[in-house]
Amino acid sequence: MHDTTLDPNDTGLDVVDLDENPLFAARIPRDRDGALEIEGLRRLSRAFVEHPDTILQELVDAAISLCGADSAGISMQQPDQPDEKFWVRVATAGDYAHFLNATLPRTPSACGVCLERNRPQRFLVNQNFFDLMGVTAPVVTDGILLPWQADGARGTIWVMAHNRDEAFDREDLRLMGVLADFAAMAIRQQRQQEALLEQATAAAAGAMANRLAHQINNPLQSLTNLVFLASQGSHGEGSKQLADEIAPNLDRLSGLVRRLLALPFEPGD
Repeated sequence: MHDTTLDPNDTGLDVVDLDENPLFAARIPRDRDGALEIEGLRRLSRAFVEHPDTILQELVDAAISLCGADSAGISMQQPDQPDEKFWVRVATAGDYAHFLNATLPRTPSACGVCLERNRPQRFLVNQNFFDLMGVTAPVVTDGILLPWQADGARGTIWVMAHNRDEAFDREDLRLMGVLADFAAMAIRQQRQQEALLEQATAAAAGAMANRLAHQINNPLQSLTNLVFLASQGSHGEGSKQLADEIAPNLDRLSGLVRRLLALPFEPGD
């Protein structure tokens, strides 16, 4: 049963819901190395703990290895970007490795269909799509696309074959489900780390501003007192005129120091 939401004659995309695809379910699973699968998942778990900044790349590398894919990747929505840059490939491997950080429009998009249905999809991409996008890339003769979401971020993880019509089976779908869960956890962890870094940076900036304000404040007060005395004419008319000219700038600087001192900060920072 083929989906007609995206007409392949126009867009070059054919996206089929795997829950409604008996032909995919009937594919005979290929022989697999169970030890290789376990080792691959073990490496992912270790990378998640020890090298979280590399986990997205580890995920797509694992997808290539575990599913025998020609290309793999993770795409993420960019809702704050214009429609022509709505999707970004945040991790890529295999023949599509050079498309890292490439952007794609909101539509036509197999990723968009996948998220709309919120279920795994089989997808094909023919030359029409690449002509429409103005890029050169291998066609997709078999592909699996799964959704993920984490802390408001949404995207897909995918594997592709470029010259095989039945490259993947239900065991690959099972493995990709595991990798999709890893992707969601990785994105969530990255976002939490970014939030903590921003908080730490803000705290450090507040502490620095506070120290700077205290360093400025004492000499500023002395200078303010001298200007006040000069403005009373105690050092002659010339000094009074100069004091009158300086006073407004000192007032503004004093206001700035007061604002710096009012910034929140942690005394131990």
